[in-house]
Amino acid sequence: MLKHKKIIIIGGTTGIGLSAARAFVREGAQVVLVGRNPESAQAAQLELGEAARVYTGDAATPDTAKHAIELCLDSFGAFDGLYHVAGGSGRKFGDGPLHELSLDGWNKTFEINLTGLMLSNQAAVRQFKALGKGGSILNMSSVLGFSPSPKFFVTHAYAAAKSAVIGFTKSIAAYYAADNIRVNLLAPALVETPMSERASQDETIMQFIKTKQPLDGGRNGRPEDLDGAAVYFMSDAARFTTGQTLYVDGGWEVSEGQY
Repeated sequence: MLKHKKIIIIGGTTGIGLSAARAFVREGAQVVLVGRNPESAQAAQLELGEAARVYTGDAATPDTAKHAIELCLDSFGAFDGLYHVAGGSGRKFGDGPLHELSLDGWNKTFEINLTGLMLSNQAAVRQFKALGKGGSILNMSSVLGFSPSPKFFVTHAYAAAKSAVIGFTKSIAAYYAADNIRVNLLAPALVETPMSERASQDETIMQFIKTKQPLDGGRNGRPEDLDGAAVYFMSDAARFTTGQTLYVDGGWEVSEGQY
């Protein structure tokens, strides 16, 4: 489905992004992966070989996405799509319930989850317009951006940032549709990544997840659960789809969850 596609994955050297990179390569794409950790970047390069290039950088740094696009063009001769996965919890910086939320926690959480995404989307749109062609952007939100879980997942800055990603994505999808630039969104529930380690090691939360994400026996999501959706949005099969949010959530949004 992705034969001849050249795709950049921001946050592509671990977790959901790396799983997507494997899927994209299997479907015929060449990829540029951006990650902050040099060790995981090196491991991803060794695993994916000549189908991949890796750039080490922070998504919230203004030139990171720009340099990744330049690497994609120099290495593969084209740029067709951007998948922005990078984000994370601001809990350790001071995110939490509003009465405990610090300003540093608020600002850092928005930097991690919204500012970096804005910068990558901006760089991609500018390049698509410069090339005089369309392209596909796929962003990452979270079920917590529209479906709160007040007992176990209380980080109000994170919820606000992920909700803002939804509005941002729809807004730019509307504006750039005439340029044939498609902008869509995935919204996963709890997925097994380093960010979810706190919840995944809590037996009480895992019992809740069995009823809140009841599909497939009730479990955490796995990075590969999002691969099929990501392949679709990056492919020409989605050529008439923009401004859409797909909830890959194991049933979270439609399930009450039992304590």
